[in-house]
Amino acid sequence: MQPKIVITGAAGLVGQNLVIELKRLDKYQIVAIDKHPYNTDILAKLHPDIKVIKTDILKTANWADELQGCAVLITLHAQIGSKDADDFVDNNVTATRVVIELAQRQKIPYLVHASSSVVESVANDDYTNSKKQQEQLVIDSGIPYCILRPTLMFGWFDRKHLGWLSRFMHRIPVFPIPGTGKFMRQPLYVRDFCKIIAACVAMRPNKQIYNITGREKVFYIDLIKKIRHACGAKTVIVLIPYWVFWVLLKTYAVFSRNPPFTADQLKALLAGDEFELIEWWRIFSIEATPLDQAIQETFNDPTYSNITLEF
Repeated sequence: MQPKIVITGAAGLVGQNLVIELKRLDKYQIVAIDKHPYNTDILAKLHPDIKVIKTDILKTANWADELQGCAVLITLHAQIGSKDADDFVDNNVTATRVVIELAQRQKIPYLVHASSSVVESVANDDYTNSKKQQEQLVIDSGIPYCILRPTLMFGWFDRKHLGWLSRFMHRIPVFPIPGTGKFMRQPLYVRDFCKIIAACVAMRPNKQIYNITGREKVFYIDLIKKIRHACGAKTVIVLIPYWVFWVLLKTYAVFSRNPPFTADQLKALLAGDEFELIEWWRIFSIEATPLDQAIQETFNDPTYSNITLEF
């Protein structure tokens, strides 16, 4: 029988891509868990050959039996954006505590946790602080683990970040960028990140934390231009003062409970963080995808590029 892998938060950006990667390897029995109704339905339709459970791990226990016989638990669930601080506590901290307690009871032999590079950034916001607490729960669990801290990710199924920006470009004639736009980014292709997760499942490094940073540095404005070219948008890129951009975000947030880009994220964009680049392609024996190729794959794949997840 193939080893069972249980994935929480499986219908988001990383989870959707990870299921594709794990199925490509054809080595595992996959159980995918997520609470988002629309996104989980997409996952189930794309992969009728795996077990997909639509449930809120914080509120229901109908998924707990799936941890029996689990060889590797992969925790991807996370609250990334919200105007409500409680959402970050509930989904990043409390839900993780529930999952870990159940994993301890079932004596799960190995855990791979997707954290975030923000835990080492200068940012001080609800997302950053809750991700730090989430990491600590994994470290204190007593379960053999590997923690991965990716930078900003993009790829198929990107409902936020670069995916949202590409769709925004097609809707407006003018695309605003704050300040000079010369904020250094280190974007990570999600398919490379999923290959790293798969390597962790096979290699099982214990009590290891890896900063997984995009291999190529690029200014934010240049990244936007690459996306515009790849997705064929005709929008005009315009630089606007930071304070004007901030006001626009605040105004948008009044009308949206879960805005795709927040004032806190704008602050993080301008924070000037530069994250450590380790040779993860050597550590995990995978080939890093060049940035331009990754962007082209993201926006021009005939099977997955046109699938859009909900917020």
